Amino acid sequence: MNSSTLFPMPQDTHTCLLKNTIKNSNIIVGDYTYYHDMVDPLQFESSNVLYHYPVNNDKLIIGNYCSIASGARFLFNGGNHKSDSFVNYPFAIFRDVWEQDVAIHDSWDNKGDIVVGNDVWIGYEAVIMAGVTIGDGARIGTRAVVTKDVKPYEVVGGVPARHISMRFDQEVIDLLARLSWWDLDSDTLKPLIPVLMAADRAALKQLVHRICPGA
Repeated sequence: MNSSTLFPMPQDTHTCLLKNTIKNSNIIVGDYTYYHDMVDPLQFESSNVLYHYPVNNDKLIIGNYCSIASGARFLFNGGNHKSDSFVNYPFAIFRDVWEQDVAIHDSWDNKGDIVVGNDVWIGYEAVIMAGVTIGDGARIGTRAVVTKDVKPYEVVGGVPARHISMRFDQEVIDLLARLSWWDLDSDTLKPLIPVLMAADRAALKQLVHRICPGA
C-alpha cells in the first residue's frame, strides 16, 4: 500500500485514506490517515466537516496515521453564534435582508483552527469543536464532545470530554516523541512496526537510540 491509494483494503469500500478524497484547500490531511464510514467515507468533506464557511479561512489540519471512526465530526466557527451579543440570531448573515452593513464573520465567535496530531484515534461519532488542538497519540472516546485541547497520549471521553488517563508514562511519551515514527519514510518504518505494535519498553528504547542516536 502507498499513500496515494484510495481504499487501503480493496474489498472494503467503507474505509478510505482520507487525504485522497479532499478537495478543499483549508482541509489538510496527512499520509495514511484513514476514515471509516458505515455509508460512504468519500463524503467526509461535506458530511463531517461542518459550518466550515470559506469567509472564515479556518482550517482543519490532521496529521499522519490517524484513525477516524464513522460519524466523527468537526464543528467549525460558523456554528458558534456570538456569545457576547444580546441576541443569538445571526443578523449579519442576512445583512441584505436587514440592510445592515455588518461583516458576515461578525455573526460568530472565531475560536480558530482544529488541529489533530499524528497517530490520533477518534472514536465513533465524536465531535471536535473549533479551536481545539489534539496532541500526537491521543485517544478520543466514542461520542465524546471535545471542547478543549487534548495532550499528547491523553485519553478523553464524555460530554464535555474530560481526562480519563494517560496512555503511557512520561518516559515512553518522550521516547515516542523523539522517534516521531510518523515522519519516517515507509521503507524505514516497515521493519520498526513489530516493536511499535508491541509494548516492550526495552525494545522501544533500543529502537529510539538506533534510529535517533544524536537526538
